[in-house]
Amino acid sequence: MTERAHAEGHADEGAGTWSGSWVAERLGVGLTGDEALTGLLGLALRRNPKRAHLLVSNVLGKHVPQSPSVVHGHGVALGRRVRDLLGAEAAERAVVLGYAETATGLGHSVADGLGSAPYLHSTRRPVATVARAGGFEESHSHATSHLLLPEDPALLAGDGPLVLVDDEFSTGNTVLNTVRALHERYPRKRYVVVALVDMRSPADAGRLDDFAREIGARVDLVTTASGTVQLPPGVLEKGQELVARHETPATDPTTEPTTDPTTGPTGRVPAAAPSATVRRVELRWPHDVPDGGRHGFTPAHRARLEAALPAMAARIAEALPAGARRVLVLGFEELMYAPLRLAHALEQTVGGDVAVRYSTTTRSPVLAVDDPGYAIRTRLVFPAHDDPADGPGERYAYNVAGAGFDAVVAVVDSVADTPALHAPDGLPARLAAHVPHVLLAVVPSYVPGSPHAPERPSMLPEPLRGPDFSSYAPDEVGWLLQDLSDVTLEAPTEEREEAIQSGGAHYAESLPVEYQPSEQYQRLFHAALETSAARLARAVGAVTEIVLAERSPRPVLVSLARAGTPVGVLMRRWARFRHGLDLPHYAVSIVRGRGIDANALRWLADHHDPADVVFVDGWTGKGAITRELAAALRAFEDSDGITGFDPEIAVLADPGSCVRTYGTRDDFLIPSACLNSTVSGLISRTVLRADLVGPHDFHGAKFYRELAGADLSPAFLDAVSARFPEVTEAVDAQAKDLLSADRAPTWEGWAAVERISEEYGIHDVNLVKPGVGETTRVMLRRVPWKVLARAGAGADLDHVRLLAEQRGVPVEEVADLPYTCVGLIHPQYTRGATGADGKAVTL
Repeated sequence: MTERAHAEGHADEGAGTWSGSWVAERLGVGLTGDEALTGLLGLALRRNPKRAHLLVSNVLGKHVPQSPSVVHGHGVALGRRVRDLLGAEAAERAVVLGYAETATGLGHSVADGLGSAPYLHSTRRPVATVARAGGFEESHSHATSHLLLPEDPALLAGDGPLVLVDDEFSTGNTVLNTVRALHERYPRKRYVVVALVDMRSPADAGRLDDFAREIGARVDLVTTASGTVQLPPGVLEKGQELVARHETPATDPTTEPTTDPTTGPTGRVPAAAPSATVRRVELRWPHDVPDGGRHGFTPAHRARLEAALPAMAARIAEALPAGARRVLVLGFEELMYAPLRLAHALEQTVGGDVAVRYSTTTRSPVLAVDDPGYAIRTRLVFPAHDDPADGPGERYAYNVAGAGFDAVVAVVDSVADTPALHAPDGLPARLAAHVPHVLLAVVPSYVPGSPHAPERPSMLPEPLRGPDFSSYAPDEVGWLLQDLSDVTLEAPTEEREEAIQSGGAHYAESLPVEYQPSEQYQRLFHAALETSAARLARAVGAVTEIVLAERSPRPVLVSLARAGTPVGVLMRRWARFRHGLDLPHYAVSIVRGRGIDANALRWLADHHDPADVVFVDGWTGKGAITRELAAALRAFEDSDGITGFDPEIAVLADPGSCVRTYGTRDDFLIPSACLNSTVSGLISRTVLRADLVGPHDFHGAKFYRELAGADLSPAFLDAVSARFPEVTEAVDAQAKDLLSADRAPTWEGWAAVERISEEYGIHDVNLVKPGVGETTRVMLRRVPWKVLARAGAGADLDHVRLLAEQRGVPVEEVADLPYTCVGLIHPQYTRGATGADGKAVTL
């Protein structure tokens, strides 16, 4: 029987037969839902220990050859629906993200339907010159790790809607993993999930809404059809048994259909020796257009590709054999969109005389059964030919052998145009065994240039130390900062607030004018220090003991300058007092929204084992810095390949329940929060400004030498460490209790902040500063609006009440406040902050 006759036989015997019936009958798997489902989907069996069945799309262009106009049309139609859902303005700011490998072409087609959206797809191919912008896991897949490698890191950093595209929405796990990973680094208010089919079970259906509420964002779902897969008990084991029974060694290694032993042979494709010639087609792909969305694909790229497609399609048409009536354009794994658009253009070029179909090769191992009720009739097997990062392995082309094609145009990128491709068992040879004419078209692989690759400085300076920089003793702390003492950086508080809230400047680009305490306020500080010194000493001892027990016997303390630095000094003093340890201690800069100083991390990695580094801060508020550090360390690992830094911060007090390593979760007065530089070694806040801090510089800070007469830094440290002997037994008991307790973060502080933000009509969590320490910062460095105080709060708030009186800020007592107090920054310069309920300030 010839290949064409065999294909026509397939069509005759398959007329009216659902391509999922074979699996449904044997496993009891069923589809319920929209009438369109059985037209869109067939069923096959996976060779995968995690999931038995495979939903095989008839319109995706992956496993089943399909008209390219149908494949592209389904994606474009979904994109237009997303555009209608979002509205014109939001659609203009949207970014589309597709999933490798199956949905790379679908996602790109959705972006086409949206019109002007840039596109990015995840990839399993690492690229040395491109830093990872993130990654996530696909739990049921045979190959789970997805990388995000945009050439322009800003692609994912906008605040417009993110449109996530997959071929099917089955459990929601992949989407939730993606959104969770991206939302931590690039939070936004709206997500749209797009899929050809929504096949979630009733149990999974509500998870997306719950997750949206959890992250405080809107998540919409757009699909072509919906339904559910009915899976009987034990289906995984039954499926594996069925695969084992049918996965018999094939006599022909180039194609592996199997037969159903219960019904006898079903028309196996006969073996054929390779006979076709393989010829190259020169596409003349436009040099400035990427081969796909692996590193981003912009509207400008789309316009240039559209202009070049007709000429490339004409070259393919010219190379086709005379009389060809059935042609397959075969893409390559993640390279789906370029072959799809070439096939679509070819379809338009040759007209109705030639049936053009499109599909792609895949990594996914699926059982082939030559039965009209089964979605995967034949399987071609060949070795990987693009030097994959996870090593060599089999690759597959389904439903190509036996389909009666007169010619196949195999489209690969240049990275995959290797000797392995052209080997006797390579893809062209496998195709040539069953198709009389094989054409090879190579699209140049787009690799972003070096300007976007991180460049490491040859040498970083040694840490700054007192007395040249800070009033701390040289051995107490080394500052991984640069000295900007001679630069004028201070600005009036109201002027800074306006610039920060209007978006005109980042808070780290300037410094507030240093608050000079009145005599009354200084008396309050000394009284608070006397009252709380023993309590502070217990918390210092407890957190240090936890670090020594759980993190490292000889930790490298790295405090987050500057609030964490006095705590780091005290922890170092406790380790020496109680254990005779002389621990290294450094201070580094971390900036909300911009991450930790990467050059400081590089210096630390050069001088210490990153696994020994313990980041230290004074207290937690709503946990913003905790999240910032975790995201920054992931980005640093992606960009530099340096692993081992633990994002878990050790803090003196954790009232926000944001960390596991803490001395207490009480929200009490830590006197080092009462003042600015004069209790922190005379060092300013850290500064990050492009004209002052180059790519190979540490972040900056100022040393206020002129304030030496008012410096209380040594007095604070000595007052607390003097209490160490008297609290030793209490520390032992407190540390023992903490080590045996459930210290998992609950993030209850974050929830409280979100509630307060809405109740008071602020609608910006960055303007809500919870806890005594954060409230004090608001009073000293920002424009405060009001203070919320827990009803009955005592001496811990004496200094806050005094500052509020001096600045004319009302203090409002609130019942059931989870913190001792909360400071609200004046929302005067925040657009839209005046609440409809009248609770916010009226401008």
